[in-house]
Amino acid sequence: MSFFFLFFFMLMNFFMVIYFIYMNISLFIEWEIISFSSMNIVMSILLDWMSLMFMMFVSLISSSVIYYSKSYMKSELNLNRFILLVLLFVFSMILLIISPNMISIFLGWDGLGLVSYCLIIFYQNIKSYNAGMLTALSNRIGDVMILMLISWMMNYGSWNYIFYLDFMKSDYSMKIVGLLVILAAMTKSAQIPFSSWLPAAMAAPTPVSALVHSSTLVTAGVYLLIRFNILLVDMIFLKMLLLISGLTMFMAGICANYEYDLKKIIALSTLSQLGLMMSILSMGFGDLSFFHLLTHAMFKALLFMCAGLIIHLMNDNQDIRFMGGISLYIPLTSLCMNISNLALCGIPFLAGFYSKDMILEVVSMSNLNLLVYYLYYISTGLTMFYTIRLLMYLMINDFNLLSLYNLYEEDYIMLKSMFMLLFMSLFSGSFLSWMIFSYPYMIYLTFNMKMMVIYVIMMGLLMGYLISKMKIFSLNKFLLTYNLSMFLTLMWFMPNLSTYGFNFKFLGFSEKLMKNIDMGWSEIFESQGMYSILKNYSVINHVYQMNNFKIYMFSFVLWMMIFIFMIML
Repeated sequence: MSFFFLFFFMLMNFFMVIYFIYMNISLFIEWEIISFSSMNIVMSILLDWMSLMFMMFVSLISSSVIYYSKSYMKSELNLNRFILLVLLFVFSMILLIISPNMISIFLGWDGLGLVSYCLIIFYQNIKSYNAGMLTALSNRIGDVMILMLISWMMNYGSWNYIFYLDFMKSDYSMKIVGLLVILAAMTKSAQIPFSSWLPAAMAAPTPVSALVHSSTLVTAGVYLLIRFNILLVDMIFLKMLLLISGLTMFMAGICANYEYDLKKIIALSTLSQLGLMMSILSMGFGDLSFFHLLTHAMFKALLFMCAGLIIHLMNDNQDIRFMGGISLYIPLTSLCMNISNLALCGIPFLAGFYSKDMILEVVSMSNLNLLVYYLYYISTGLTMFYTIRLLMYLMINDFNLLSLYNLYEEDYIMLKSMFMLLFMSLFSGSFLSWMIFSYPYMIYLTFNMKMMVIYVIMMGLLMGYLISKMKIFSLNKFLLTYNLSMFLTLMWFMPNLSTYGFNFKFLGFSEKLMKNIDMGWSEIFESQGMYSILKNYSVINHVYQMNNFKIYMFSFVLWMMIFIFMIML
């Protein structure tokens, strides 16, 4: 039922998008919830082509994810709870998309953080709890930034930021608003130094990963920045964001090449693409960023779905070293996997090519320094590098012992939802480039600059092929390069810093407090102390009430002695 509802909602949004773009209109709807004396609480909704298009993509992906979960989670006892959580998640995202108001944005923003925590700890074990906690606490930083932004916007008299963007631009205090928005977006979209939660969030069930890492949680920050884009022009913070997001893109590309966990490789590729969106956004091209966000959502959701089916097949094992030769057994899933992977690389005429190629050509046209240029192109090469490595491990290499385990027929329920997204991964790039850009970007470059994308793709392809052929005696297994390998594998030691570095002191302090106060002094003086005193008195009272002649005799003698003592005094 929820699948049909979401699918119908997607179709409705699709026709509205076409109408809104054609007529060039936006709707601002205010719904008065309560009016009390001079105070009124209104819920405001902004419908323009951007919010409608984003909602269309979110509802399409979530409908296919829910349909996919019907088969993927069929042995799950709490399937209804899972579906409700996913629907809550989608509702939070839609609330965030259509809100021009900081308060309702915060409701959606916090809803995403809370529900993502519930979904990550869905499989209940220590690893999931830790991952959920890391995700929730990292996102809390962003929530605090939004809260500070809400309190700062009290200065303007309203939280409807859409009305104030032009005014803020001329205002000196917009620097603070800009900084807070950028910091909030960086936590949600997992830029350095908040990146470590994104691979950890892979503890969630695979359908959740497909939803979270394609179009909802991680893209919320990018979407917020696109909405505030007018405000952020010519800011020093944007230059910082450009550098940080470029480095995030580069770091995620390197880490994915060292990773052997199938889902983590795909998660790191998401991180790389988020870096790409944020960096092109910080150069002032919000529409390009949005374009890439939508095309990326399609093939990334498909990639996660394929990964989920493969993990099921491998007896719930995620290590790619145990896989190989799967294209012989599950050809249709392998087809979806390959096409979505190649779309991620930016192979011409698939979805990813239209957005990625345009972004790289715009970067080539810009007057930024060589560092940024190299970061973009090397990261693009690295994308091809880890994708080809993954394909070699999964499809082409000989199959290993474990992959003969649990082979079964491909599931048609899963395949139907995957083919829906496969179709979009093929066509959404060209379709969106006609819809979003009313006139084509004219980009004049020399032949070599134009072909630069193809060059780095070819280099990445070659490197990916070579590294997948590496055996145990290869150069990167040397003890000399062990420290470097550890540095590159562990996301530049970021998980260690964010989990052990920040938390260790606070957790240690709270443990001391607990031992000394909760289990120490407060126990002695409050609960346990009172309890032991009352218990001892009640024991004495109980003995006294046993009507024993000796006790009566003893108490009579005691009272007589006290009486005589009092008289003598």
